[in-house]
Formats: sequence, C-alpha cells, structure tokens
Amino acid sequence: MMRSMFSGVSGLRAHQTRMDVIGNNVANVNTVGFKSGRVTFQEVFNQTLKGASAPDATSGRGGANPMQVGLGIGVGAVDTIMTRGSLQRTDNPTDLSIEGDGFFIVKGGKADTFRFTRAGNFGIDKLGNLVTGSGMSVYGWQSYTRNNDGSYEFDTERQVSGINLYSDNEGNGNKRIIAAKATSQAAFAGNLASYKDVVSSPAAGNVQFSVPVTVYDSLGQDHKITVNFWKTAVASGASTTWTWQIDGGGNATPSVATGTLQFGVDGKLASTSSGPVFPITLTPVASSVGVGPFAVSFDFAKLTQFASDSSAKPINIDGYPTGNLVTFNIGGDGIITGIYSNGQQQPLGMLGLASFENPAGLQKVGDNMFIPTTNSGDFKKALKAGAEGVGTLNPGTLEMSNVDLSREFTDMIVTQRGFQANSRIITTSDEMLQELVNLKR
Repeated sequence: MMRSMFSGVSGLRAHQTRMDVIGNNVANVNTVGFKSGRVTFQEVFNQTLKGASAPDATSGRGGANPMQVGLGIGVGAVDTIMTRGSLQRTDNPTDLSIEGDGFFIVKGGKADTFRFTRAGNFGIDKLGNLVTGSGMSVYGWQSYTRNNDGSYEFDTERQVSGINLYSDNEGNGNKRIIAAKATSQAAFAGNLASYKDVVSSPAAGNVQFSVPVTVYDSLGQDHKITVNFWKTAVASGASTTWTWQIDGGGNATPSVATGTLQFGVDGKLASTSSGPVFPITLTPVASSVGVGPFAVSFDFAKLTQFASDSSAKPINIDGYPTGNLVTFNIGGDGIITGIYSNGQQQPLGMLGLASFENPAGLQKVGDNMFIPTTNSGDFKKALKAGAEGVGTLNPGTLEMSNVDLSREFTDMIVTQRGFQANSRIITTSDEMLQELVNLKR
C-alpha cells in the first residue's frame, strides 16, 4: 500500500511539472520568437517480485514471465519545440524575422558571451548601434568592397562585430554623411529636330536648342553649364551637320568648347569631328578655394535627327553633392542600405546569422535568448542570410510565439485529469491504511 501511495505522489509531481510547462507556454503565447516546451513522462524503477523462468522441455513445464510492481512516474524530458512561429507584419524597418533556420547573433558587451535569438524586434540607440529590446548589440559585418558593376561585397570570413549605422572603425568612418563625387561623364540621348533651318553661327540668338547641365566638383559644389546645338550644313541625299557648343559659363577651359555631329539619311549619328565622346576640362572659379580642375566626358552617341521636336537631354550623368543619411532599409540578404538626401545609397552593414547542428539542444537564458550546450553544437562562425543552410530575412515582420493554444488547452485538461487521478490513488491508499489500523480496536 505504501508503494501505491508513493506512486501517486510521483504522479502528482510529474503532472505538476507538466502543468508548469503548459502554464509557461500559455503565458508566452504573444512573446516574440518564443519556443514552446513539451513534457514527456517515463516510468521509474520497477520492483521485481519474481524473475522470469524458461520453459523446461524435459518436464514439460512452461516458462513464466517476471513479476514486477512499478514504483511510479518520472519526467522523461522537457523538450524545446523549435518549429517556426507565424509572422506578424509591423512595417518597422528594424523588425526582422528569419525565413528558415538560423538565429540572430547578439552580445551584451565586450566581456559577454555570444547569445542567440529568433526575436528580431530590434532598434537603434542614440549612438547608432543596432540593439535588442534589452540593449544587446546585434552582430554582423561592416567592412565591404565595391565591385566594378556597382554592387557591394562583404567579407563574411571576418570576425563579426556590433553593427553601428552611424559610424565604425572598419574603413567607413562617419556613415551619416556620404562624400561628394566629381562629375566625370554625361551621356545624352534624344532628338534634334530635322526641320530646323541651317544657320552659320549661333550669334544673335541663332542657337536652336539648349540643354542646361549641372555638374559637381570634388567638394560637391554645383556648376551650371549649357550645351547648345544648331544646324550648320545639309548635304542633299547624304548627311546633315549639327554644331554643338559647351558653354562653361566661365568655369571651362577653354571657356567655350565646340564640335560637330553628322547624321545620316536614316537619322542616326554617322560621324563626329572627334568621336562621339568629348572630354572637357572644367576649372572652378577662383572663389572655390581648394578645388582643382575636373574632366567631364560628354557622350552624344545616342542622339538622333528625326522630324520631331528637339528633345536631347542628359540621361546618365554621374557626380553628386554631399548627402546626409535620411533613412535605411534591410534586404533579405541582411544588407542594411542607407539612403541619403542627395539620392545616393551605400551599405551601412550586414547582419550575420548563426546555425547549430541541434537547435533543440540550446539552453534558454531569458530575454528570448539561447546559449549553446554540449548537445547543441558550437557556434563556429557567422553566416550570410540565405547561404549555407540558414534562412533569408523578412524585414518589417516579427516571428511570433509557436505556442498552439488549442493543443495547450487540451494538454491542460489531460494533465488536470492525470493529477486528479493520482490524487485519488493517495486518498484511496490512505483509506486502506485506515482500515488496516482499524483491525486493532
């Protein structure tokens, strides 16, 4: 009878543990990135009253199974269910979720160890650090190289560091400002009207079409120049000649540059006086102290001459003034791109993700954080989102808890009934002991 009572006690304890886990799951039903727990039971040691015996062919006696009495129940495991939770759209630029496997890498300080989380509710502190809600820095890469096609490539083999959107010491300096770039090329496209009359000189207002162009020196100061066009000759059934003139407004060397364009009978550019691209050296005025000359190549190769209005204009002109950081966005590959007031963009950093051989083996340490254990596998290096088995990022969304309330409430009912049944074992055993005591009156 005492064995049954202690079995009931073990059942109460085990079901209470299960209820604790269910209660924690329900409490965290709206916790960002929370991973629910699950309790499984196992029987404990059995007392063997009689061992098994083998059948005897000589005597014809059959075998007997062992006689055992169980001694109760124990908690077999409390597992962390690492399935992905549903997404909630927030449209906050610093909110992120992971589409697939992987964890964000965070750290509470230089002396702290790396921690890992699925909760992407990040923010920016006053110094520009990308941080979690509890102030831990989010880690990734900030050093990059620019490819010839204008794309950027981060060195993901380097050690990760805390991401700062305003400045860093990895060659980017102050990222709140993007440096000016001097104009080096200006490509034109469009039409010069074929029906215009031939004029010998643009004097006395004979310029037939003018295009204003703004160029920038190395300090980002803008300079206004004008490109003038007029028709100067027509060879019947052969070609038409136009003269172009670049008026630097006192900023060009020489102050006025000129050349010719010849169009064939098909309206396309046939030849020029010195090729379709003309390099012009512009010298800023004396008041622009510290700025040297800069060369701009004017490309007229895409101009045409058809019987429609003149529409020539620059379609591709580089160079820009200094710009201030206005906003930023985060791509699915984890690259944080800054958008500046001058219309330019540049990367501010790139988030790294961690992967583990056994994510369910990670240990919870509060604040939606995990740390590695001997059964989860070690954190070897950070990985780029979308590469080497980790998922891509989904900006403007958060991964919610993976708690299933319908399952939790069902488990709650089953657990309550199990606890109730085990309590009946104790009360029944108590009544039997009472009857035993009452044998002696």
